Formats: sequence, structure tokens, C-alpha cells
Amino acid sequence: MKKIVFLFATVFLLASCNNGAKQSPTTTTPVDSATTAPDIHNARNSLDYKGTYKGVLPGANSEMEVTIVLTDSTYTKDVIYKDKKAKPFSSKGSYSWDDAGTTITLAGEDKPNQYAVGENKLTQLDVDGKPITGELSEMFILKK
Repeated sequence: MKKIVFLFATVFLLASCNNGAKQSPTTTTPVDSATTAPDIHNARNSLDYKGTYKGVLPGANSEMEVTIVLTDSTYTKDVIYKDKKAKPFSSKGSYSWDDAGTTITLAGEDKPNQYAVGENKLTQLDVDGKPITGELSEMFILKK
């Protein structure tokens, strides 16, 4: 009789352990891409974009050394022309983000006044807010 009770207990114990494995939370199920949450990361909420950016940008008459400092919602911009005849100038104001959180617009600046925000860099966009392409495109980047 003891052997029957022992055998029954062993079978019951094995069966309950096996059922627990089937209900384990580590079991993977296929993920439906239509129901996954969209990636909401962008430059505005994922990058440490505040700080000082510098670079030498091409200009119509002369190259210009440009420095832009971004804080929480304001900027300062200093421009020094390589041509010694042109006077340096500074401006201050606020900036705004586009809906996608990837581009800033410097308020109160003449166009081009938009910059794509990247990891430790600002890339000046053209007067229509589009990326500059071609051989000189790398010259429109300000680095942190």
C-alpha cells in the first residue's frame, strides 16, 4: 500500500511540475508588428542637445565662423566672417522644435534658420528646410 501511495505522489508531483512549465511567463509568443508601440524617440527627447556648437560655414562672400549656444528654450548665435571687412554679429532669441522633434528653427533669424539636431551636431538646412546635398554638404555641420 505504501508503494502505491508513493507511486501516486510521484506521478502527481511530476505532472504538476510539467503543467507549471507550460504556464511559465518566459514562454515567447510571436509579436504582431501592427500592435507594437511606435518608437517615440527623437532628437528632442533622446539627445543631450543643449550646449555650444561651432563650425565654419560657407557663405556667399566669405566663410563664417558660427557659434550657436542652445539652452532650454533660447539660443545665442555669434557669427564672425573670415573676410575681415565684414563685422561680426550676435543675436539671441528663442527656438522651436518641429512636430517630429528632429529640427529646430531659430526665431528672428533670416533664412536659413533651421538646423537638424543630431548626436553632438547641428546641421544647417537650406532655405526650404531641407538637407543640403552635394559636395559641400559636410561643410554645413556645427559640432559640439
